Amino acid sequence: MTAHPATADHAPGRPVPLGSILGALRRGAGDPTWHQERHQRHQGHQSHGAIWRASRTPDGPVTLRLHLEPAQTGDRVVARAWGPGAGWALQGLPALLGADDDPSGFAPREDVLRRAAHTHRHWRLGRTRLVLEALVPAIIEQRVTGKQAFGGYRQLVRRWGAVAPGPPEAIAAMRLMVPPSVEQWRRIPSWEWLRAGVDAQRADTIARVLQVAPRLEECSALPCENAWQRLRSVRGVGVWTAAETMQRACGDADAVSFGDYHVAKDIGHALTGSPVDDEQLERLLRPYAGHRFRVQFLVTAQRLGPARRGARLAIPTHLPG
Repeated sequence: MTAHPATADHAPGRPVPLGSILGALRRGAGDPTWHQERHQRHQGHQSHGAIWRASRTPDGPVTLRLHLEPAQTGDRVVARAWGPGAGWALQGLPALLGADDDPSGFAPREDVLRRAAHTHRHWRLGRTRLVLEALVPAIIEQRVTGKQAFGGYRQLVRRWGAVAPGPPEAIAAMRLMVPPSVEQWRRIPSWEWLRAGVDAQRADTIARVLQVAPRLEECSALPCENAWQRLRSVRGVGVWTAAETMQRACGDADAVSFGDYHVAKDIGHALTGSPVDDEQLERLLRPYAGHRFRVQFLVTAQRLGPARRGARLAIPTHLPG
């Protein structure tokens, strides 16, 4: 595998909070497809180190390394890519970093939300354009704790994925892996799903998704309304699972994670002082139509929900996806 990468850069003329833009793509601290280098000095302050991501694009596997470099105005994100999917990944670099996201119509009404929006004013919602990459882990995360889901996904990727392309020594040191292909996901026997903590109901939903994988991958190029309809047409893909997928793959700024154990409670607490249920949340977010996920992101990023006890990953179950 060649160690000579293809390169590209993106300089939007503003600071780029790389970690918060890409952070939702990481499936837990032990995600085999993700590695972050140690912090480095950047423009006089401590910043996050380079981020490595391994993905499976329509053109094949790719390893993408992203890091910030000083620019005259704002930040410059420099990307290096290895593997058959390098060209595809670099072509989508601006979209991945939120170039297609337009927050101009977002007008926070509550003081707490205005302050959060100011703190994260440079954040943009990126899109990977990779539907299965977002959808399969979301199904694994249905109805279980984050810790359980991340552990199961990690086990399946390590067992059935492939070593990421790139500099052999660096890839080996990071133990970076590319997620399984559609065919590789299909080959996983039932007992391997169970061993990874994925019950038959979720495994069956993944099997149905894989049967129509090419049609689902097209969702990234469809209008959001049509993409939602296509995702929801698969039995077992509910509102929560579709929203988690639309946020990451399609950059849908209106995709609220209804059905999540924490989201309604956290947003209700932040905006009204009291937890709400999903029905109340829908009414509460109506003034933010088109930008409802921005509210969810800001509340989560600023930890504006009620205080929680214990480890954040050991959370109560998600509701059915």
